[in-house]
Amino acid sequence: MSLNLDIKKINQDWKNLCEKIQQDFDSDEPDVKVFLFLIGVQELGQGPKKFSKRQKEELMHIATCRLMSEMGFYELEGLDQDGWPHWNAVKAIPAYTTLEQEFLLKQLIIHYFEEIE
Repeated sequence: MSLNLDIKKINQDWKNLCEKIQQDFDSDEPDVKVFLFLIGVQELGQGPKKFSKRQKEELMHIATCRLMSEMGFYELEGLDQDGWPHWNAVKAIPAYTTLEQEFLLKQLIIHYFEEIE
């Protein structure tokens, strides 16, 4: 299944978002993993703190589920006893190419940050 993605627009919006995050956090240029971590922390809603490697991976998973829920692939099941969100897969994600996956995630990340501004 092929996606209808405006690659040029996504690239420009991605560049703008990266520049904004670099300025806000006084950091190097972020990549997709950095954004997934930031979204995961935001979705967890417990503020910034020290996370273990396993927790960082879980935060990135939370972010991916949250982003893919915009396309109907996941739905929020609820929170566990520690307040961590859990998601259910509700339909299979098509076998996108690596390039399609990258641009889809970038597009969803851009949309996420536009919504929270």
